[in-house]
Amino acid sequence: MRRKRGATILLTTAAALVAVSVFLPLWWVFASSMRPGNTYVENMTPLSWLAFIPVGGDFSNYSALGSGAFLLGLFNSFLVAGLTILVGLAIAIPAAYALATMEFRGRGIIFSFIIMVAMIPFDAIAIPLSSLFQGWGLSDSYAGLVLPALANGFAIFVLRQFFMGVPGELIDAAEVDGLGRFGTLWRIVLPLSKPALIGAGMMLFLSQWQAYLWPLLIGTSPERQLAPIVLANLSTAFTVDLGQILAGSFVLSVIPMVLLLFFQKQYTESLSTTGLKG
Repeated sequence: MRRKRGATILLTTAAALVAVSVFLPLWWVFASSMRPGNTYVENMTPLSWLAFIPVGGDFSNYSALGSGAFLLGLFNSFLVAGLTILVGLAIAIPAAYALATMEFRGRGIIFSFIIMVAMIPFDAIAIPLSSLFQGWGLSDSYAGLVLPALANGFAIFVLRQFFMGVPGELIDAAEVDGLGRFGTLWRIVLPLSKPALIGAGMMLFLSQWQAYLWPLLIGTSPERQLAPIVLANLSTAFTVDLGQILAGSFVLSVIPMVLLLFFQKQYTESLSTTGLKG
C-alpha cells in the first residue's frame, strides 16, 4: 500500500511539473503583454522572476490591438476556420463512411493514398499551388483560403476508424428497415459519432488557425488577411511593438486551448478510437 501511494505521489508530482513547464511560457507571454510597449525587456537581461508577474494590469497592448486591423484579422480567421469545419466535415463524413462500411474494389488502396497524401507537408506544395490558384482567379479570396484545407486526410481517418466501431448489425438493420445508406448515416451513425465529429472538426479548425504560409501567399489585401498575418505585419523594418505582438500571440494561443479544454472529453475519446482497425 505504501509503495502504491508513493508511486501515485511521484506520478502526480511529475505530471504537475510537466503541466507547469508547458503552462509557464504561455504565462510569461501574458505577463509580458501586460506591460506597455517594449518595457518587458527590463526584466529579461538578466532574467528576473518579475518577468512572470503581470505588474500594473496594463491592457494598453490589447486596446491597441482592438483599435487596429487585428480584430478584422481575427474575424477572418474565425470565418475561414468555421467554413473549413462545415464544408470539410461535409466532405469527410461521406468519404469516411464509404471507406468504413462499403465493400468495393480498391478500398484499401484509396484509403492508403489518402493517408499518404495527408502526410505530405503542405508547405512543400504551397508555392506551386498558389500559382495555380492565381491562374484560376482564386487569389485574395475566402474560397482560396478555404479550399486547400477541406479534404483533410487525418479527419477522414478519425471518422473512418470511429465508423468502423459502430456495430455492423445496427447498420444492416437500419438499411433493412428502409432508411437507406444516407438515412442510416444521418439518423443512426452520426448521433453516435459526436466525439469523432468534434475530433475531426478540431483538426480542421487547427489546420486553419495555425496556418501562416498559405494565408500569406493567398490573402494579400488587408480585408482578407488572417490574424497571424496581421500580427506579423506589426513588425516592420523601422518599428517593432513587441508588446502588441505578445498580446496578439497570447490571444491566438488561448483560443484553441479553450476549445480543446471545453471539448477535452470528446476529443480524447475520438483519438482513443483511432486504433488500427481493418
